[in-house]
Amino acid sequence: MTTLTPSASPRVVRELADDLAVDADLRDRAGKPPFDEVARLREAGLPALLTPPAPEDGADGRGSDWRTACTAVREIAAADSSIAELLAHHHALSWSPRLFAAPGNAAALERRAVHEQWLWGGDIELPDAQTGTDLTLAPTADGHVLHGRRPLTAGVAVADRLVHTVRRTDSGEWVVVHVNPAHPGVSTEPAHDLLGQRLSGAGAVSYDDVPVAAQQVLGTVPVDEHEISPYTALAPLTRRLLLVQVGLGNAEGALSEARDISRALPRPALTGALDTGADCGPPPTDPYLLLAYGELATAAHTAAAVVELATEALARGLETGPALGADERADITFLVGAAEAVTAEAALHITTRVLELTAGTPSPSADPGIDRFWRNARALTAHSSAAHRLRDIGEHYLNGLH
Repeated sequence: MTTLTPSASPRVVRELADDLAVDADLRDRAGKPPFDEVARLREAGLPALLTPPAPEDGADGRGSDWRTACTAVREIAAADSSIAELLAHHHALSWSPRLFAAPGNAAALERRAVHEQWLWGGDIELPDAQTGTDLTLAPTADGHVLHGRRPLTAGVAVADRLVHTVRRTDSGEWVVVHVNPAHPGVSTEPAHDLLGQRLSGAGAVSYDDVPVAAQQVLGTVPVDEHEISPYTALAPLTRRLLLVQVGLGNAEGALSEARDISRALPRPALTGALDTGADCGPPPTDPYLLLAYGELATAAHTAAAVVELATEALARGLETGPALGADERADITFLVGAAEAVTAEAALHITTRVLELTAGTPSPSADPGIDRFWRNARALTAHSSAAHRLRDIGEHYLNGLH
């Protein structure tokens, strides 16, 4: 296992991104569960790196601050957004002990997760966002048992620990639990023939009366949203903003790859070589091509600026900790929603246009595989509505609602 230091992590992330980019198209076409890719992540030490930083009084130097983690996910996404989505869910869920558990229990669990390089998977939603009681936790003489089935967008087959918001059958309370998917009562069903994000490990997980010990229950989540701590309520925002980083990185990767294809186009000489097709250097400065790339680069930079505002705001919120106020949390939600809306539009536009710009261009292979960026963008944006985000932003901006 690679041991990372803060100074080494950018280099390691960059090298991993370069490694993933080499065969990203081939792996996307194969669409197999990402066992090999997760082995690459472990070799690079990413599961341990992309965890919350040690508390101020800690001396082990583990984890990464929020800004560093977002940068890493975005850089990986430019090479392979499916693997970046795995890491996005992992990092968001690695905050679960700190956001829901008692401080002492959270610290012990975080240290173990880093030491064993757990890859976290699962999902956490606040109770008002739940669509049903698909997972239930029933009391037994010596603990609880978990039962039910839940679809997941990433990590089904490869996660070391799965985290869920579930409902207790005795009290009706919502609680957050973590489960070892290696237990014989846990079965996974990887998804097949996905449109995009084919290597994220999507699928479903089922629990057949799986034992859950008391220490596996991180904490309760009040059903009344006004009783939820603003700090705890950051949990779904961490996941949402990390997935925005994935979408932005995917769009930037598409634009970069299209630029490389356009730059490599052969240009016949102005005299004599027109009939022979001789290569005389860089492609012509077609004003319409320049206009197209100027528009797309501006769209990417605009989205990046909005995402950076949300990233900074959420970083400050996580650093504030339990002292975070409701107004501050509302402002963070506002910025995350704006980042989602702007990035979704930019990502879909960029990945669609690069298909048009590179269509029919000669390449070292018959198909450069640039369509995967568009498919990944569609998959990343399929389950979120920009209209809903914009409506919530309008409510907050106009009426001050939280």
